[in-house]
Amino acid sequence: MPGEKTGTDLRSADGSAGDADYGVIGVDYARYRRPEPAFDAAIADALGDARTLVNIGAGAGSYEPMGLDVTAVEPSAAMRAQRPIGSAPVVDAVAEHLPFSDDAFDAALASFTVHQWRDLRAGLREARRVTVGPVVILTCDPAALRSSWLNEYAPEVIATEAGRYPEIADIRSGLGGVVTVEALPIPLNCTDGFSEAYYGRPEALLDSGARLANSAWSFLDPTVGERFQRALSADLTSGAWDARHGHLRTQPSFDGSLRLIVGRP
Repeated sequence: MPGEKTGTDLRSADGSAGDADYGVIGVDYARYRRPEPAFDAAIADALGDARTLVNIGAGAGSYEPMGLDVTAVEPSAAMRAQRPIGSAPVVDAVAEHLPFSDDAFDAALASFTVHQWRDLRAGLREARRVTVGPVVILTCDPAALRSSWLNEYAPEVIATEAGRYPEIADIRSGLGGVVTVEALPIPLNCTDGFSEAYYGRPEALLDSGARLANSAWSFLDPTVGERFQRALSADLTSGAWDARHGHLRTQPSFDGSLRLIVGRP
């Protein structure tokens, strides 16, 4: 149709198709964003007896289940380059234009990616089109992000994240059918380094690489990160952070913004 955007129109120079350029921020992504076993288990349960899977916005391969026939979709060249040897074959495409026939897969997975899609409804429509069974989405509820202590030190980061993540109601509506939403507790030693994963390990976010692996930081002026580092370092040294949040260091899990959404036809 005239004026309709194609997959190519949605790309950055790296091939990234969202608002963040992973050719810049994704170079060391796999070092910090390793799959969390508890989330792996929740995803496996949601996929049920599926045998074929399309992993949309697959990144470096986190949360791709073992033992399934997986086809990965990832537009960023930098992210594709970090996929480990032996991982599933990867297709260079975007969520809004999946190059597969109708009902090609038993299930679909989209982990930490829907906030990157330029057109959420089109991406969900495509996921539903190519899938006969469950569409499983791991994402964050923007309404719950401000419960993190990070909001005290870098409210700009939380505001940016909240503005990027789609509302849960919009995902429900876009998926159609029967949709369930489950809150996933975040373990204390969570191996997937999104910002809330460090709820009880604040020192980890003094590492600029850990911050860069959370794309919201890339939208902000570098002075925000510098101010954050100074303020958090000072409060860790003085004990002010622990006076307010020290109980989090031993809290087994944190009920934050993480949600597992499963849509079935």
